[in-house]
Formats: sequence, C-alpha cells, structure tokens
Amino acid sequence: MNRLENRRALITGGAQGLGLACARRFLQEGASVLLADINAEQGEKTRAELSEYGDRVAFMACDVAQKAQIDAAFDHADQLWGGIDILVNNAGIAVSADILTMTEDLYDRVMSINLRAAVWGTQGAAKRMIKHGKGGAIINMSSVNAKLNIPHLISYNIAKGGLNQLTANSAIALAPHGIRVNGIGPGTIMTDLLRGAVWTDAEARRSILSRTPLGRAGEPDEIGSIAAFLASDDASYVTGQTIYADGGRLGLNYTVPVN
Repeated sequence: MNRLENRRALITGGAQGLGLACARRFLQEGASVLLADINAEQGEKTRAELSEYGDRVAFMACDVAQKAQIDAAFDHADQLWGGIDILVNNAGIAVSADILTMTEDLYDRVMSINLRAAVWGTQGAAKRMIKHGKGGAIINMSSVNAKLNIPHLISYNIAKGGLNQLTANSAIALAPHGIRVNGIGPGTIMTDLLRGAVWTDAEARRSILSRTPLGRAGEPDEIGSIAAFLASDDASYVTGQTIYADGGRLGLNYTVPVN
C-alpha cells in the first residue's frame, strides 16, 4: 500500500525500537522519514540499513530534552522536503525509582524526555502544519502504564499519563486546523531491549504472559502498523484517541494460566 505517499514524517527516537518500526512502515507506505535520535552512531547505522529508500530517509542527531534541538529537527525537515505532515513523539526512557527513592534530577530527566519533549514537538509540528495549510497527523507513543502502575517506574507512569492528556487536549485545540492527534499505548512489545533484558528470565516471562490474554508479546511491526493507520487518511475521522496494543491486558483483573 502507498497510503502515505508524498507525506513527510519526523520520528523522535527513530533509530531503534518502536520508532524504527514506525519508520520502516512509513517508508514502505511511501512517506519520507527523518529519524531524530540522540544516539548518532545508531542513527547513522539505521539510516544505512534503510538506504534502499534513497533520499526518502534521513537521520539527524537530536536530544529531545533540548527544545532548540527539536526545533532544529523541524528546520531540517523543512530543508529536506519543504515541510512536515506527520510527527511521531516516540523518544522516551524508563528509570527505576519509586516515590521514596525518586530524586529531583531523575524525575526532571524522565519528564523532559517523555513528556516535555512531546509538548514542544506537538507545538512545533502544529505551527508548521498550520503555516502550510494542509493539516497533518501527530502520534504520541504512550503506554499501558498511563493507566496501570508499576511502583518503581513512578516518573514513567506520570509522564505517560500526562502524554494521554496532551493527546486529548491538543486534538481538540488543533481540530479546526485539520490536524489530528492520537496516541498508541503499547503493552509488552518484543524490542531488542525486552528480548535481551527481560525475555531471557523465565520467571519474568511467565509473569508478563500471565497478565496478557493473547498469551504472547507483541511485535514492533504491530505498533508500526497502528502508527501508519493513524497517520493515513484511513483514520481521517479519528482524533483524541489512544489505541492500546496490549494483548488484552487493560481489560484483565486477574492472571491467566501459563504453560
């Protein structure tokens, strides 16, 4: 399909994980994609891996904790393709700390990347989309942890909850300009991080599957397909929503048997 032909997308945290999955799907569907990521080495490697898409894929080193660098990424998209039609606010980190062990620096760091960056990214994209007068789509990468809680991830939980409010609020504010804002709330997705740090532990794997009715982890491509739908005209009447791709976890109030 070429649902995103001639669309121009910026994806933060796009060098790996869910950001990369979104980028691959966007490119497959005809979009041009600027990967913005703090990891310059990985970003250049990813761009090389996607070289089959030619000048439709580009990379720019970007620390989303710095508003000036977010603005510079938008400026680079303008230079490359003359504007932006799609933004995916994907960059994020998770740091272990609960309410008793949280420090000010840790809290500020998580919030600056996971929430504040999305606020300034949404504002920057919206201003450019309004200027070009063609509308657009903004997608925020939320989490089931916007609704559920893991005590030792308090800053992450708070940031994702705030991200859902950003989605709902900006969807209403930007609707008159033809800009749709939606979110994706993944559950357990088989990223390299999960595969290397969690999925090797049998007890952790059992714990995850016991609260996942579909009985498996999701795949990054499954998140990319949702992002492509939300970015496309197939979702032209969808705004202010967060779609949870969680294998049924949010609807479960008990654990299920695991073999």
